[in-house]
Amino acid sequence: MPQSSLREVEHEITVSAPATAVYALIADVTNWPRIFPPTIYVDHLEQGANTERIRIWATANGEAKNWTSHRTLDPQALKITFRQEVSTPPVAAMGGTWIIEPLDEASSRVRLLHDYRAVDQAPESMAWIDEAVDRNSRSELAALKTNVELAHAAQDVTFSFEDTVQINGSAKDVYDFINEAALWPERLPHVATVRLQEHTPGLQTLEMDTRAKDGSTHTTKSHRVCFPSSKIAYKQVTLPALMTLHTGYWTFTENGTGVAASSQHTVTLNTANITDILGPDAGIEQARAYVHSALSTNSTATLNHAKAHAENQR
Repeated sequence: MPQSSLREVEHEITVSAPATAVYALIADVTNWPRIFPPTIYVDHLEQGANTERIRIWATANGEAKNWTSHRTLDPQALKITFRQEVSTPPVAAMGGTWIIEPLDEASSRVRLLHDYRAVDQAPESMAWIDEAVDRNSRSELAALKTNVELAHAAQDVTFSFEDTVQINGSAKDVYDFINEAALWPERLPHVATVRLQEHTPGLQTLEMDTRAKDGSTHTTKSHRVCFPSSKIAYKQVTLPALMTLHTGYWTFTENGTGVAASSQHTVTLNTANITDILGPDAGIEQARAYVHSALSTNSTATLNHAKAHAENQR
């Protein structure tokens, strides 16, 4: 492969936070779906002292893709190198480095380097990768800056919770019910319509209109990563007005009396819309309770319908 086929690009941003804090945020990939807009889900395949293999699901130019990367972490030098093991066409090879440089005690410069090749060296393929890398890099760095600088302020408006239903059935039957979202309008009273795409097995785009308690409907869109019979992870990319972030997962764990089916949510409130939606006297606690109740009501209802479905299969 001629050297000219390798593209090298760099993006950078200045962050008003200590370099060590920025490094720690980038090093912990489990938080990436909350931090980086393109990232849907990250799963650890292997972990060593300063090395790890991770599988990443993310959107590129609006399309959901996944790949496996090897990372080497250097906390002393505040540097993280990464290399995709198997890239997704049109990418033939992709790697790079995060470099965090202290500017002073309270600020740092983050440099994100990429090198890559196109699978067929065609100009249109390289242009597609150029656009995806540039868009994702700018998005990741802007989100990183925002999330680091607002880390303390966001503690009050970011929260997680989980609902669990015990089911006298098999994990496969419960999983199938959640996986087969195209059937939800027939199976779930709170779901009005569904548009489900699954061009790659196990990687879904789910858009649906959900009925609220007051009878109104709202549209949400999510990317879902499906692990047959065990887990479905998702990230909403079209959100209700009271949220700026919503990630979560469904898990199906067999036990002595059947299967424990759980729905986990992580949410960041959109504080700018609280008073418009809940009234002039509403604050963070009221918004938190409202969102928690709405999501918990729908996910528990879904789990109970999945329970009836699975127990009817026996």
